[in-house]
Amino acid sequence: MCAFVLVAEDDEKQAELVRRYLEREGHTVAVVHDGRAAIDEVRRRPPDLLVLDVMMPRVDGLGVTRVLRGGGGNGPVVGIPILMLTARTTEDDLLLGLDLGADDYLTKPYSPRELMARVRTLLRRAQGTHHPVVEGAEAVPRVLRVGGLSVDPVRHEVTVEGRLVECTPGEFELLATLAAEPERVFTRPQLLDRIHGSSGYISVRTVDVHVLNLRKKIEVDPRRPCHLVTVFGVGYKLTGAAFGAAARRGA
Repeated sequence: MCAFVLVAEDDEKQAELVRRYLEREGHTVAVVHDGRAAIDEVRRRPPDLLVLDVMMPRVDGLGVTRVLRGGGGNGPVVGIPILMLTARTTEDDLLLGLDLGADDYLTKPYSPRELMARVRTLLRRAQGTHHPVVEGAEAVPRVLRVGGLSVDPVRHEVTVEGRLVECTPGEFELLATLAAEPERVFTRPQLLDRIHGSSGYISVRTVDVHVLNLRKKIEVDPRRPCHLVTVFGVGYKLTGAAFGAAARRGA
């Protein structure tokens, strides 16, 4: 699967290494060396994937993610996966990037194999190749509905009571996994495996960050019970009860 990848890395030698790894797999690569240039390039020519170093001049990687996901006057950029590269190793620093809307991260130093594995996973996920299909039918992803929630893998759209909800690729994958089997309780490791594959480098707290962000986006009314339900000591499930109640009340 060939893609256009934008690499934002201020270390020119590191940027050139990443470019070579990506081009060996057939990807087209553009490189910028500061955060402001990364924002401008994404707006000018949206990539299929942004590989983003955290420590950069002008605007750092966290600031770039905040601007792109927040949108400002230009609208949020949510369909482009963001893979962060960081020398910061504390879990809180890493989770902050995910909270701002990044989809995955790699801590430096990292192996070329691991980098390419993450790239492949993010590109597959963004192109919707891991979603449920209708049993006995051709391999066409089905629209998943739970109460007033609708998850469309073909259009990569989420709606709640007809309201379009913007989700990052990671958030979308987690929600699609839960919506495919409503009321089933998934453990954090199970959800993490669906989102990132079997990697030992990602904390299960990543799931908690995605769930927190999704709750902010899909809750019709924060005073009503959560749609994404925490099953203490186990994990999470998606329930349609709250959606149905909202629909009956005309919310």
